Amino acid sequence: MFLKEVCVENYTVVPSAIAKGATRVELCDYLPSGGTTVSKGVMQETVAYCSEHSIPLMVIIRPRSGNFVYNDTELKMMGHDIIEAKNLGIDGIVVGCLTEENWIDEDAMEQILEEAFGLQTTFHMAFDSIPKNRQFEAIDWLVEHGIDRILTHGGIADYSIETTLPRLKELVDYADNKIIILPGGGITDENAEHIVDFLGVNEVHGTKIVGELI
Repeated sequence: MFLKEVCVENYTVVPSAIAKGATRVELCDYLPSGGTTVSKGVMQETVAYCSEHSIPLMVIIRPRSGNFVYNDTELKMMGHDIIEAKNLGIDGIVVGCLTEENWIDEDAMEQILEEAFGLQTTFHMAFDSIPKNRQFEAIDWLVEHGIDRILTHGGIADYSIETTLPRLKELVDYADNKIIILPGGGITDENAEHIVDFLGVNEVHGTKIVGELI
């Protein structure tokens, strides 16, 4: 068996996702943009439902769509959202901050990790914007700073998951169980098992990881 993290937009499909076998939920809003932070009300109801069904809940912390380069005001917003989320009882956050050069914004990430102390942390698909020749270095930095997992497609979003599997395998092998590589983007209930077998991973992520949701 492997863990199926379903990415949901808002609360609406959470009951359906859990009923269909989701074993962790990533909650966000506005999925066409890659997801942004939901309202406090949505978060509160999702926490309550997931808790009742013993399903871990990860919440994306992202104040807007667009790139992953955040100014001081946006980082302050993210800090407030992390505190609110922690107070509501979430299990973890999904976050990623980059510099203009598409490297990890180390100062911003260190600040966020301090605010998120005690929570699980996933570095999201901002990872795929990091130049390929620096991604192993990025894995090292994230390991050193206690990040739990990296959500990655293994390439740009336009590429099919089948096309990016060889790169994902390189990332998984390099990570060598020091950090979880969480493959996502185009993984469904139909191809998840093949991807798990090919990559040798224990977790997969997707909006259709347990099929279509209503």
